[in-house]
Formats: sequence, C-alpha cells, structure tokens
Amino acid sequence: MSTYGYKIVQTLIVDIEPDVNVKRAMNEINAADRLRLAANEKAEAEKILQIKKAEGEAVSKHLSGLGIAPQRQAIVDGLRDSVLAFSENVPGTTTKDIMDMVLATQYFDTMKEIGASSKSSAVFIPHGPGAVRDVKYLCVCVCEFTFCLSFLLNTNYSLKQLP
Repeated sequence: MSTYGYKIVQTLIVDIEPDVNVKRAMNEINAADRLRLAANEKAEAEKILQIKKAEGEAVSKHLSGLGIAPQRQAIVDGLRDSVLAFSENVPGTTTKDIMDMVLATQYFDTMKEIGASSKSSAVFIPHGPGAVRDVKYLCVCVCEFTFCLSFLLNTNYSLKQLP
C-alpha cells in the first residue's frame, strides 16, 4: 500500500478462523485438561470417603470395646447369682459342678445357634468327649485374664506392683 501513498499503522482483527485441524487439536487439549481435573477431583472424593469410613469404624470399635466391659461384668454377676442360688437349692453340689453344667449348656446352645443360622459359614469348633473340658479351660483362662485386667484398671496398679 505504500506504493499508493498509504501507510498501514494498525489493523483491527475481529475474527480469527484457524484451520479445522488446529481447532480440533485445541479442543482436545482443553477436553484432556478438564478430564484430568475431573479425575483428580473424583480420586480426592474417594479418598475422603475411605478416610471417613475408616474413622467411623475406629470410633465404632472403640465404643464397642467400652460397652463390652460392663456386659461381661453383668454376665459374671449373673453367673455368680445363679451358682449361689443353685447351690442353696440343690444340696451337695459344688460350684465346679454348677459351672461345668452351665458351660456345657452354653456350649450346646452355641452349637445349636451356629447350625440354625442360615448365614453361618464354616466354623470349626472342637466337638468330642473332651471338647467341653477344652472350652472350659479356655473360658477359665479368659475369665482369669479379664478379672486381672479389671483389677488393674480399677485400682490404678501397674504391672510392676504385682507379685
């Protein structure tokens, strides 16, 4: 245009029409960025859900543990009352005889419940002439441990103070 005496100082570009392949490539880049951002957000949401679920399970187990101690104490109190009442009403029985009978009853009740449950899977419980004796031995060990633990927790003793 300078040959005609005009000098172009500035031009206003209103609309750019890039090639179709360039447009498509730019759209794919934008789409990939949005998909990557969406995947990151989804992964973060799943992470938060897993963390909250684990925290809920931890609190649930803690509260369940707090509830088990009074439940076991109530069982022990009930058994003690039953043994005392039975020994008063049936002369000649010892507390060992009564506890053996209670344990055998509980053992057979447990076997019945496991067999009656439609949702039970394979459970291996020793069953034979000495099975109740073996279960009794385990129960005695657990009871002694629970009593000692309860004693320690309720009396502020440390393990170093025990004989």
